[in-house]
Amino acid sequence: MPVIDLNASPLVGINRFIKELEDKILSLLILIIISPLLLFIAIGIKLTSPGPVFFRQERVSWNGRPFAMYKFRSMPVDVENTSGPVWAKSDEQRATGLGAFLRKTSLDELPQFWNVLKGDMSIVGPRPERPFFVEKFKEEVPDYMKKHLVKAGITGWAQINGWRGDTDINKRIEYDLFYVENWSLWFDLKIIILTLFRGFVHKHAY
Repeated sequence: MPVIDLNASPLVGINRFIKELEDKILSLLILIIISPLLLFIAIGIKLTSPGPVFFRQERVSWNGRPFAMYKFRSMPVDVENTSGPVWAKSDEQRATGLGAFLRKTSLDELPQFWNVLKGDMSIVGPRPERPFFVEKFKEEVPDYMKKHLVKAGITGWAQINGWRGDTDINKRIEYDLFYVENWSLWFDLKIIILTLFRGFVHKHAY
């Protein structure tokens, strides 16, 4: 069992309360604002491919706890039944036509604001990974498990700096740990604002 140094993150005490309040207020406001877009995407998914609108996938968040993360379904139903967990790459061929667009624009991630409202995730934090890859990376990447000192996020310092998708996992963790060790409310707001310009359409979004 990995040992995590709880002193490595400033997100304790009043700071944790501030971040929780930030997440609840902003996620509720954002969900209200984007609700027409969510409805439009849901209708598009139902009209273009058979299956449910939403896709639930087990991910790992704060303190290594698993949770069900929501996304708009971008692939055919049961596509990984034969292949098992697959790391998304730039030549991804499994997405539906609409799903490929949703991934390229990161619109498939919008239902995760519901995860934030539920308390599973934060708006800002290290991106959550699947248990299969957590087990793999914790043996290969130094300090990998320290990213779980905070809740997983929809966006993060690594993502807005280009370390997303099929990129260097060591570099991604370096940016994630910088965020964990240097959190502040203003840092979160900076990342949220930068996400509007860098976080949606990106060459590593697929």
